[in-house]
Amino acid sequence: MMMCLTAAADDDGRRLDRVLRKALPGLPLQALYRLFRKGKILVDHIEAGPGKRIKAGQIIELPRTCTPDPQPPGKTHPPSAPPAGLKVLYEGEGLLFINKASGLAVHGPDSLEEQVQSYLKDKTAPSLSFRSGPLHRLDKPTSGLIVFSTNLEGARHFSRLIRERKVRKLYLALVDGTLLKSQIWEDELIRDKKLQKTIVVPKGEISGDAKTGRTLVSPLASAKGHSLILAEIESGRTHQIRAQAAEKGHPLSGDKKYGGKALPGKTLRGGGFFLHAWKLEAEGRRIEAPLPENFLAAITEFFGKEFEGKFQGNAE
Repeated sequence: MMMCLTAAADDDGRRLDRVLRKALPGLPLQALYRLFRKGKILVDHIEAGPGKRIKAGQIIELPRTCTPDPQPPGKTHPPSAPPAGLKVLYEGEGLLFINKASGLAVHGPDSLEEQVQSYLKDKTAPSLSFRSGPLHRLDKPTSGLIVFSTNLEGARHFSRLIRERKVRKLYLALVDGTLLKSQIWEDELIRDKKLQKTIVVPKGEISGDAKTGRTLVSPLASAKGHSLILAEIESGRTHQIRAQAAEKGHPLSGDKKYGGKALPGKTLRGGGFFLHAWKLEAEGRRIEAPLPENFLAAITEFFGKEFEGKFQGNAE
């Protein structure tokens, strides 16, 4: 008996093997290519190889006994409410803009990705190979804006904008010390996987694994041994702002991994630091993510109440 899968719009133009790897995640890769070698995979009743480009509407056939049933594709239903804790700022053009909470992982069990999949499961068009996913990085301790795709076209378009550096990403951070003037931080960064830490390569040294990190920094306020900064990253390296801030003598306040001084318990219970992906601008659109309440409280405590309503967020 044969299993029949129907290619949808988001499968159009993709290689057959990649479509099946996404559609049948429980099928071992070796078993999939064994089916190809034996001519057991058909497209519109004709034997097909792994490199065949699929068109929307085509029927893919393979033995039902050789593989588990795929997960049923999504169905189109009226919009549903976001899961508890999922803060959707804007949805449209194949993209989903979310305000992530600090301490929430983007991937893995009990993650933001699971929340997004739950939110989109009855909203997205059927597809064998497309799955919504984050289009850029955001560390677990960092709060704020992160973008997920809701269709293949949106994913490709936004990824292209990032490659072409047409997306502005601005962060707010609380750092140690007094920062009095705008600066450009440009360093060679290398990732120490054992320490799970990003290292700034000393000036004059060469490392083939290093990647350039460039961050534009502007001070917004300074008081009580801390500064509130606006940081625009022109490259997206892991822990880029944290590592560069520490190297420049202004580690994020409370960021023990990079040498930051502990914040008072009343300011940030349980330890940690304040780094928030605040604003994203692309193609004339600007979206802001409101700051977490404890970050706003810290800003007010250190710099005064004039900052209370400044970072509430909006979408244009």
